Amino acid sequence: MNVFQKMHNQNSLFLPFILFTFFIFSSSFAATISSSSCPMDLSYVETFPWDTSTCRDPIDTQHCCQSLLSLFGIGLAQHLKETSLFQLPNENTSTNCLQDFKLKLSSLKIQPSLVPSCFQNSTQFVTNSSSCAGIKNIQDWKQKVGIFSPLDTSCDGDLSDESKCSICTESGFKVTSQLNAIDPNATKCFYFTILYATAIVNKFGPTDVGTAGCILGLPLSTKGSSNKDQILKLVFGLLGAFVGVVLAFVLIVMYKKWNKMRRENIYHRSVENSVRDSVLPNTGSKWFHISELEKATNKFSQKNLIGQGGDGVVYKGTLSDGTLVAIKEIFDLDTRGDEEFCYEVEIISKIKHRNLVALRGCCVASHNLRGKRRFLVYDYMPNGSLSYQLSINGANKLTWPQRKNIILDVAKGLAYLHYEIKPPIYHRDIKATNILLDSKMRAKVADFGLAKQGNEGQTHLTTRVAGTYGYLAPEYALYGQLTEKSDVYSFGIVILEIMSGRKVLDTMNSPVVLITDWAWTLAKGGKVCEIFDDKVRDEGPEKIMERFVLVGILCAHAMVALRPTIAEALKMLEGDIDIPTLPDRPVPLGHESFQSSLFNGLQSSGRSTPYYNSSFYSTTSMNTIS
Repeated sequence: MNVFQKMHNQNSLFLPFILFTFFIFSSSFAATISSSSCPMDLSYVETFPWDTSTCRDPIDTQHCCQSLLSLFGIGLAQHLKETSLFQLPNENTSTNCLQDFKLKLSSLKIQPSLVPSCFQNSTQFVTNSSSCAGIKNIQDWKQKVGIFSPLDTSCDGDLSDESKCSICTESGFKVTSQLNAIDPNATKCFYFTILYATAIVNKFGPTDVGTAGCILGLPLSTKGSSNKDQILKLVFGLLGAFVGVVLAFVLIVMYKKWNKMRRENIYHRSVENSVRDSVLPNTGSKWFHISELEKATNKFSQKNLIGQGGDGVVYKGTLSDGTLVAIKEIFDLDTRGDEEFCYEVEIISKIKHRNLVALRGCCVASHNLRGKRRFLVYDYMPNGSLSYQLSINGANKLTWPQRKNIILDVAKGLAYLHYEIKPPIYHRDIKATNILLDSKMRAKVADFGLAKQGNEGQTHLTTRVAGTYGYLAPEYALYGQLTEKSDVYSFGIVILEIMSGRKVLDTMNSPVVLITDWAWTLAKGGKVCEIFDDKVRDEGPEKIMERFVLVGILCAHAMVALRPTIAEALKMLEGDIDIPTLPDRPVPLGHESFQSSLFNGLQSSGRSTPYYNSSFYSTTSMNTIS
């Protein structure tokens, strides 16, 4: 038998095995491809009347990318409606969907390269438990937000009407704030809110022109309006016999509308004049027109959004002279009223100190559809809040010199408010999220929305409680007695947070442990060094770091009479005066009996229990109590 015959016999034996193996591999490969293929039908891309002009020469990259994200969102919303899943199951599926998306755009003669340029990371559409409070599907959403939310009443129906769209948008911000309060580090809660409103709430669904234009913010094409014009002409032609009655009716409606607008303009002017009067002369504050703020923020683009919450949103803006600013739009005006807005402007206009965020200006605007709008313009703080810098995701791990300077900066800012302004100003909401850091990591106290003016010679004010749980002084939380030492208590908490790197409340333990109780226990046991944050424990002189911790404990003492003033605290921090021996404390603030008294005191005075609110810049909730 020759070699060729042997080879033929061997091949005849192995050929069935090879064919069987190839069949198994092919089936497996086909199954893999099928499992990761795009589950979304993107055929709407070619037929939906969206405005493609920004994606054609000359290409406006920023607005084109926004349009493509909204356009892709229609498919994600339809996918959510069909599967109850907010995002795609894996990266392969996402990659295939983006590939299909590119093909659909190619058929419209739009460059496919725009897709990888706008969506640089295909995993941004893949399910991730850290995207937004652990939400992955509709069931998770209802557990976090509730079965019934503001979206369910505001976003169901025809949203082509601008006023209805505005109401839906504001509800979206409120729900997003609720989610951000649960997960401050979330990045996609606003997008999840949009998808839920589009797919689940609105009865017309994501492919409706009004829904996509309002909720998803997709620019719509003006083509196709000619058919509507022809229909309107036909209707008016048929109703020609009644033209006289129609004209009379229109005149009546126009007169009523004009009269209403005239009254609104009178009110608007009165508010505007009131705010202008609140801005004291020679403060450097400017009166902005809303068109200036729209230009600075690219018409309040979502890309410029740097903070949001229950009482407003904050945008990063660039003024015409290139100055970076933070622009805060105030919400909930029907509840708060213009009196509170004017009061806040009046207080901020009085302060001028390097450790306090200065007011650059304000804006009062009225819109026939959006209603009244109120804005405050501040200097932009590039390093965000102290809370962010102390967090795990903080961009800068604070060094000991930076922490020392931040504590001294806050103390100097409070000393200015308490002693250098007449009458004095009590901030009422000193906390890590309301301390902002400039480009040189110098601290500035921000957010004077809860500030109160005292009266000279008066020991304390009796006022409604407002602030953040954990930072409230006991006498203020229980009895509404506000003094300069109420701010000192909050300042003491901030010192302990900075020195230890811990949060004001340790929610990992049960019952909840307050930072004051934890620090007090270690200090009385002679273990002050164990309070220092591990990151800076070996960076600074032990005695100086110990002095800062002891001042923090003393400032956060439960007994108001045993706390120093902010001026005394500043001298202790700088080493100008000695720190007294730590006095004994009453029952720990975290003790069950104290918490019960706090709750009962607030209930009997008709006030709700305080809870966390966000900063001016952060993305957590901005809610406060009063």
